[in-house]
Amino acid sequence: MRHIVFRLDRELFALPLSAIREVLVPPWQWTRVPRAPPSVRGVINLRGRVVTVVELHRLVGVPEVAEPCERIVLLDRGRRDLGLLVTEVDGIESIEKVSAAPGKPDRAVRGVARLRGQAVTVLDPEGVDGAVVSSFGR
Repeated sequence: MRHIVFRLDRELFALPLSAIREVLVPPWQWTRVPRAPPSVRGVINLRGRVVTVVELHRLVGVPEVAEPCERIVLLDRGRRDLGLLVTEVDGIESIEKVSAAPGKPDRAVRGVARLRGQAVTVLDPEGVDGAVVSSFGR
């Protein structure tokens, strides 16, 4: 299965390519959302559509990223648009074998895989979406 591979600081992550609409360069201005959870950076207007952009590191428990986030990975969620703020997109790769992630289960994480000798955390698009939705209820 083909995945888009991206980084949060130095850690590699992947999402199925079929779940991605496009990759964007973040805008200079953000519209803040009052009383939004800490993971929500804000919203942007993308060709007339309102896109909620979240800081992915906060959702998956990665420490604050030192490198600037220079890309938004836009998930294809039908009528609702969700952007994930990431450090950089590395490309598209075939990932066949995904093993269970060690430690406490996280619904956003499908598992881990090896890619050219490096560990890649493979995310579940529905789990990421669910984590964002549930963060508003906290």
